[in-house]
Amino acid sequence: MLRTTTIALAAALLAAAAVGAVAGATEVRIKDISRFQGFSDNQLVGYGLVFGLSGTGDGNQILFTAQAIANMLNAQGIRHDRRNIRTRNTASVMVTATLPPFARPGGNIDINVAAIGDATSLQGGTLLLTPLRAANGEVYATAQGPLVVGGFSAGGAGTTVTMNVPTTGTVPDGAIVQREVGIQLAGRSTLTLILNDYDFTTASRVAEAVNSRFEARIAHSRDGGAVDMVVPDEYRVRIVEFMADVEEVTVETDERALVIVNERTGTVVIGENVRVSTCAIAHGNLTIQVAMRYRVSQPAPFGEGETVVVPEAEVEVTEEAVTGEEAAVMVMPEGANIGEVVQALKALGVTPRDIVSILQAMRAQGALKAELRVL
Repeated sequence: MLRTTTIALAAALLAAAAVGAVAGATEVRIKDISRFQGFSDNQLVGYGLVFGLSGTGDGNQILFTAQAIANMLNAQGIRHDRRNIRTRNTASVMVTATLPPFARPGGNIDINVAAIGDATSLQGGTLLLTPLRAANGEVYATAQGPLVVGGFSAGGAGTTVTMNVPTTGTVPDGAIVQREVGIQLAGRSTLTLILNDYDFTTASRVAEAVNSRFEARIAHSRDGGAVDMVVPDEYRVRIVEFMADVEEVTVETDERALVIVNERTGTVVIGENVRVSTCAIAHGNLTIQVAMRYRVSQPAPFGEGETVVVPEAEVEVTEEAVTGEEAAVMVMPEGANIGEVVQALKALGVTPRDIVSILQAMRAQGALKAELRVL
C-alpha cells in the first residue's frame, strides 16, 4: 500500500552577517576555562571480591574467582579443600577510583565496582579489602565496604526483569588514601595554564588579562592551548595566593563557529558565531512507515506440499502538506544571526531531525559558515 499526500514546500532566504560585525563575547573566570599544568587527577584500579550475594555471584566455571577465594582463605590461615569451594555468593570485580591532586593519606574517595565474571547482580554484596594501584604499580588507596547498586534483576518461570545495570555499583567514600602524589609548589618560578579548548584568540586574551592584573608582562601564550607565566618575586613564598589570584582574573573568550548535530537523537546545538550566506531551502516532511505482516500459506486438503509462513512488507509514505503563511517564501534581513536562523527554521515547521538534514545540506552547498560536527 502506497499513499502520498501533497508535498510540503518551504523556502528561507538567510543573509550573511555584515562585514566587521563583532560577535558577542562571554566574560568568564580563568579557572573556568583552564587548569594549571601538573595538577591532575590520577586513576586507580584494583581486583577484588564481593561477598554476601544471594546466589547471584559467579558460576563455578569462573576459575579465577575460586582461585581468589582460595588465596584469601590461605592468607587468613584457614585450611580448606579447593574442590569444595562454591562461588555463587561471591563475584570477582574490578574496582576503579580517581585520586584527586593534593589528596592526603587518611582521606576518603569514592569507588566504582563492576563485575568481570558471569555474576547476575551485586545487590547486597560487600567488597573485601582491595588495594588500588596507579599506572606505576604503587598502591595509593585501599577500598572496602557495602555496595550501593542502582539496578536490580528478578525473575522466575523463565521470565526475567532487569532494571538499570545490577552488575555495577559504588561505595561512597569507600577508599582510604594511603599515599599522596608528591606535588611541590613552594619555590616554583614558572607556571603553565592549559586551556580546556584550543583557541589562539582566547590564549592571547588570557595572557593579556594576566599581565593587566599584575601590571607586568609575566605571561605569554605559547600556542593556542597553553599560557606560560613567570611567578613575580613577591609571590615566590605565596605561590598558592598567586594561583588563586590568577584563577579569579576574568577574560572574554572567543568561540569557533560550530554546529553540533546528533542524528540518533535529533539534537542540534548551534554556537552564536554561526553565520549563513544567501540560500534557499525547500524541505518536505516525509514519513515512511514499513510494517511486516506474516501470512500462512498451506496446501489444499490431501494435496502435496507443506505449510509455510510468508512475510509480506507493507510500505506507507506520507508527506505532510504546509499551507497558508508557512508555505510562503521568507526573507531574512542582512546581518542574520543564529537566533534569526532558528526562528526562520521554526517558522517553517521543521523538527530537530529536519534541521539536521537542512544544516548538512547547507554545509555541503557552502552557505553554512561554520564547522559541522556530527556525533
